[in-house]
Amino acid sequence: MSVEPGKWGIIYNPRAGSRKVKKRWKEIRQYMESKQVEFDYVHSEGFGSVERLARTLANNGYRTIVVVGGDGALNDAVNGIMSSDAADKGSIALGIIPNGIGNDFANYWGLSVDNYKEAVDCIANNRHRKVDAGYCSYFDGEKHVRRYFLNAVNIGLGARIVKITDGTKRFWGVKFLSYVTALFLLFFERKFYRMHLRVNDEHIRGRIMTVCVGSARGYGQTPSAVPYNGWLDVSVIHRPGFLQLLKGLWMLMEGRLLNHKMVKSYRTRKVRVLRARNASIDVDGRILPKHFPVEIGIVPEALTLIIPA
Repeated sequence: MSVEPGKWGIIYNPRAGSRKVKKRWKEIRQYMESKQVEFDYVHSEGFGSVERLARTLANNGYRTIVVVGGDGALNDAVNGIMSSDAADKGSIALGIIPNGIGNDFANYWGLSVDNYKEAVDCIANNRHRKVDAGYCSYFDGEKHVRRYFLNAVNIGLGARIVKITDGTKRFWGVKFLSYVTALFLLFFERKFYRMHLRVNDEHIRGRIMTVCVGSARGYGQTPSAVPYNGWLDVSVIHRPGFLQLLKGLWMLMEGRLLNHKMVKSYRTRKVRVLRARNASIDVDGRILPKHFPVEIGIVPEALTLIIPA
């Protein structure tokens, strides 16, 4: 299939729980048309369809793929591009118009869900930046699976929050209420998981509440990580008491989590999670099957991102 150079292939992923889906897309589309943007668009049809649609667009010659969605949809699009047959997949320009419950990676670049015009203008300006792609690899009993990510992998409490939020957002449809509900439930379900990790030849064992491996800031859990230096940041939170947990949440919101005495941080290129008994694991908001051991690594400058000036 021949695609005109510069034409955008847009994947629109409706915001979960939103009652303004059609209105928002109409506004975005009208603004793009007013900017004389040439584009084709497809509408996702549920979980997993974004990855398939991104792969199809890449295989059909689109060199600019735009995701209108949140972190989960963006993750699906990245995996669709990386699994495509495109010879130059690393040069496919990926644009973001935030439209989800979680938009941490877009927020890192200064893009807001409340300002789609700014995001469209950013993509139209077409400023490119090579970024790293993290990966999470495991054996599912039949085959080796590799899942890519841009933001972070969470194991333990962080993944439980994602799992609960994923359910509550469909009921509330409001980001704040979804996260408050998740945190409220987890106050009564504080768990510590027996884990065994290997980071920089150091073995970390014991009862751990949560681990975050971030290529970007991981919702504040890896605040020093940058998605273009070829490194992963790791935050390991051990066994905080109730008051320490409250203090940790406050420090997380203030961007100072790494100063908490129960948090240990590392910088590495590879993490081996040898054991994490009963712990959930998520990759950019997508819950993965529990298969350990898991290897988490980084592919430097694997993707091209369109970023603000």
